[in-house]
Amino acid sequence: MIEDELRAAFARHEALTPPTGPVRAAIDRAVAHRRRRRRRVRLAGTALAVAAVALVGFTVVTPRPPQSTRPAAPPSPAPTAALNVLLLGLDEADASRRADSILLVHVPADRSRLYLVSIPRDLLVPMPDGGTDKLSATFTQGAGSGDLAAGYRATRQAVTRLTGVPVDAGVVLTYRDARTLTDAVGGVPVCLPAAVRSVHTGRRFPVGCQRLDGAQAVDLLRQRYGLRDAVLDRERNALRYAAGLLHQVREQGITTDPVRLGRLIGQLGPALTTDTGDLSLPALLSLAGRASTTDPVALGLPVRYQEWTARGFAPDPTLVDGFRDALRGDRLAGWAAAHPAQVTSLR
Repeated sequence: MIEDELRAAFARHEALTPPTGPVRAAIDRAVAHRRRRRRRVRLAGTALAVAAVALVGFTVVTPRPPQSTRPAAPPSPAPTAALNVLLLGLDEADASRRADSILLVHVPADRSRLYLVSIPRDLLVPMPDGGTDKLSATFTQGAGSGDLAAGYRATRQAVTRLTGVPVDAGVVLTYRDARTLTDAVGGVPVCLPAAVRSVHTGRRFPVGCQRLDGAQAVDLLRQRYGLRDAVLDRERNALRYAAGLLHQVREQGITTDPVRLGRLIGQLGPALTTDTGDLSLPALLSLAGRASTTDPVALGLPVRYQEWTARGFAPDPTLVDGFRDALRGDRLAGWAAAHPAQVTSLR
């Protein structure tokens, strides 16, 4: 009896049941949209890594949590203010994972050119525990047992405190990725003012301009012993490599050629991630392309050696305040012209 009554009830309400076809189609559309969105996020992260490497050449970036619960936002307009991108070159030779190269790329509001600012890894900075240590230690302490995103965030905070400007986006690249990228673009031209001999391989880099393959580039970037200004000369060579990589990518038109960009992304692999901050990827790529049409200006943060401390550097009190004011006020062109000794020759 009960079974018959249930069947009759279902029969009476069957006409009220909505058709399943539209519901199934809506579910399929939602699944397809989510898959496309995930693919776009992965490709966007790698593409920005390529663009950022083209700006200064090194690997990892801090990924921001995806806002998957929110509807897709419309494309953000291109920013008009100056921007600062932090690039970290990561040495994974041992478990410490030091940030061996720390470069701040300043994109002025007029997009006239890029300014590559090298910050010595041995610069002494305040640490969260109240002590003082080298800037590279911020990444090591932040990363802990291997959280590279946390290491990046710790170094980003230290650089912001040091310079007084916010970091709008960032990338971290390992030397392994730098080797792959260098070979992928057909080598990178680098002009050296003095000969360099590798203490690791015995390789010799002569005075003048030369094209380096991936292994040679990484070898050069690791050298500091035997150089006149030791770690500071290593920082300058990193700037020369960054400028050469930017030149090579620009000459080949990689960032404006979807086919070549896709091929390069495939060679780098899907593991690279980036933090674009509050900016959209198209806006960042557009800004990088506009500002990179002119050769960059390579600068070093004004520092002086503190022999009596933990054998590191401190900001030069006679120059650093003026540099910070110029960076915050987007006046690096005038400051560089007034302080040519702080400009690294790229040719």
